Amino acid sequence: MRISRTNNGVTIAALIVCLSVEVMSFHSPFIRRTSSSTNRASLAMSQGSGTAVATSFIDTELRGAAMKLHTKKQAPKEGQAPEKQPPTPKPYTPTHADYLSFLVDSQHVYQTMEDIVNQKDELSIFRNTGLERTKPLEADIQFMCEAYGLQRPDVGQAGLSYVQELQRIASGGSDLVPEFLCHYYNFYFAHTAGGRMIGKQMSALLLDKKTLDFYKWDGDLNKIKANVKESIEDMAAKWTQEEKDVCVSATAAAFRGGGALNSYLSGGHSPH
Repeated sequence: MRISRTNNGVTIAALIVCLSVEVMSFHSPFIRRTSSSTNRASLAMSQGSGTAVATSFIDTELRGAAMKLHTKKQAPKEGQAPEKQPPTPKPYTPTHADYLSFLVDSQHVYQTMEDIVNQKDELSIFRNTGLERTKPLEADIQFMCEAYGLQRPDVGQAGLSYVQELQRIASGGSDLVPEFLCHYYNFYFAHTAGGRMIGKQMSALLLDKKTLDFYKWDGDLNKIKANVKESIEDMAAKWTQEEKDVCVSATAAAFRGGGALNSYLSGGHSPH
């Protein structure tokens, strides 16, 4: 993703708009890509003299839903949404307080996702994956308060609203898995993609280039992501088409939830 180096406000806003495009540009590392646009996520598996084809749910149906929410400007090759011409917001430079609010709300959402995973046996495969962010965020929140003389804010409306949505999903019993995994995948993997770029920009802008623990993982991040993606693919392979549709249809809500948190860094403007 290329971001022009104009001023801090414009750069941060551009990164936030592109964040959700980045998460869907990551493809399952165990999928062999082909030149066919309709079969780009196929894995050829030799079985005797014949060939079986397994299709990646993430790279086809889930990605397709994401691209329907992006314009050609946001995703030049695959964007399908009509271009909008909203008023151009004035460049906004985030403050330490803005960043702290973003971290606090993010932790609230991550904690809720971790709680749901720990409480639901159907999601046990996603426990202790290495992607968890609650503890690193707690260290970062304490650092921000101590280093910059800030008082820890209450969780804001963006975090509260998204958690309310996640709790609604979790109350659905065994039927929660497909819808929840759409939020889980988009939220965690967006942070490993465009979220890390935002972190670098904020580090340079506000933290004298200090890297927060939020942007550090124990172990090889690519391997961690590959393992989690494989678990999602294995689970989705057993779903009915109706369950897959439930997962795909949650994409817009997942983007809105994450986008609302990112708006702390862009003067209240969410890209979704």
